[in-house]
Amino acid sequence: MPQEAKKPTRIWPVVRAYTRATLRYPWTLLIGLIGLGVMQYVDLATPLYLKRLVDTLSESSPTESTVTALTAVIVAYAGLSMVKWVATRVQRASLTRMEAKVMSDLANYGFDELFTHGHDFFISNFAGTLTRRVTRFARSYEQVYDSLMFNFIPLVVFSAGSVSILYARNPVLGVTLLVWVLGFIAVQLVVTRWRQPLRVARAIEDSKITGSLSDAVGNHTAITLFAADAHERTIFRAIVDRWYAATMRSWNSDSIINGIQHFLGIAIEVALLWIGVVLWQRGLVTVGDFILIQIYVIGLFDQVWSFGNNIRRLYDAFADASEMIDIIELPRAIVDAPQAPALTVEHGAINFDSVGFYFTPDRPILKDLALDIAGGEKIALVGPSGAGKSTVIKLLLRQYDVSEGTVRVDGQDVREVTQDSLHEAIAFVPQEPALFHRTLRENILYGRRDATEEEMVAAAKAAHCHEFISALPEGYNTYVGERGVKLSGGERQRVAIARAILKNAPILVLDEATSSLDSESEALIQDALAKLMEGKTVIAIAHR
Repeated sequence: MPQEAKKPTRIWPVVRAYTRATLRYPWTLLIGLIGLGVMQYVDLATPLYLKRLVDTLSESSPTESTVTALTAVIVAYAGLSMVKWVATRVQRASLTRMEAKVMSDLANYGFDELFTHGHDFFISNFAGTLTRRVTRFARSYEQVYDSLMFNFIPLVVFSAGSVSILYARNPVLGVTLLVWVLGFIAVQLVVTRWRQPLRVARAIEDSKITGSLSDAVGNHTAITLFAADAHERTIFRAIVDRWYAATMRSWNSDSIINGIQHFLGIAIEVALLWIGVVLWQRGLVTVGDFILIQIYVIGLFDQVWSFGNNIRRLYDAFADASEMIDIIELPRAIVDAPQAPALTVEHGAINFDSVGFYFTPDRPILKDLALDIAGGEKIALVGPSGAGKSTVIKLLLRQYDVSEGTVRVDGQDVREVTQDSLHEAIAFVPQEPALFHRTLRENILYGRRDATEEEMVAAAKAAHCHEFISALPEGYNTYVGERGVKLSGGERQRVAIARAILKNAPILVLDEATSSLDSESEALIQDALAKLMEGKTVIAIAHR
């Protein structure tokens, strides 16, 4: 799946994934909804007390009974305000806990799903792009949940309550407000659909910037050695220019939408005030009703205005999250067979039976390969680049599945056993070992993570890397840099060999394992490898 591939935003798969994640915490969700409900009730009720306060002030003289009545209204108003304060604290605590827990779950889920894909998937995508898809999938939940709790549910509840209360005061007021709310929301949805392709185009260009930057950073050495700084700047600036054009189109559409919203807000406020004056002139509403009109209109205008902004941000969140959904739903090239057993290795015999492999039938890479390696036998695959040596190893490791024939280990088809057990049985030392940006200790222990310190040091000594590690200021606690760039090629190779020695798997694969070593180090490693290979089935790839 190329990095440039961009599918349309798919809302419902994202909704289903987020809903499942949210419902894992039903009590936190319920507490948040109760707090939100109380907040909305208070927001609808308090203007009624303010109306009563204004009506009492405008229609009564300042007698003691009037003051007592006004005091009761103020106390009730204060009580409701305190109730809202408590409900707000409860709702905010629930919201922060829910978002933190679910975003953590989604990040873990995205990581788990990402690494169920095979070798071909990862070599066909930029690492930076995949990383961003996982993080966006988790972070987009915050926008979705915030929009639901801060805007969409409050808008529905407050709109229904405001329209009902004004309708009870006078049907004309309620119907007018209802028509405006529905019209405003309809306009928002229309302009949002018009604007969404512009936002998607901007997101595509944004992803291209990330991919290009990641590609350049990962190849900074090649850029420097080929004096290609100016060339790469030209490429990157062209991508940034396209992002700029897409961003300006998107932001200009925002300005148009905001102008429409502002006009509609002014229109409803003026219209309801004018209707209120006409009804007051006829004795159908009181002065206090103007308080209701103003508070409800301002409250609704803020929420409907936010609805437009939130719906656009929500589309962005769905667009970001749906990129990860595409990865989650993408068929896996390599999967374990149902109820696949673990591989059991007694001898380590390997058999390639009439194996054929190709990406397209018209360009076969391997054809009718027959290869029998007895348990404990050591063989070398020798040949020029492109002869298919590495492909043989990838089929054994099941990074690819054979197109024809069968690969067996001790008589067991590698497609019929679990991938984890297959990989546990094989120690692989590549030509260009990539290390984690972790300590040397952690990198060596990756061969067997439950090994003791003594076993780890013994493996390092056998691989002749203990000497240079001990000379480092931090020793085994030294961080090696991304992909091990702080070490020389020979040092990285020796760490990789130490990792394989510690793993002590029954099958050993060496892909030009000594190619990065000087002659002195190579002699030492050859001695270590000779001990490592004792009693193991070994496949060594070599050009010589």
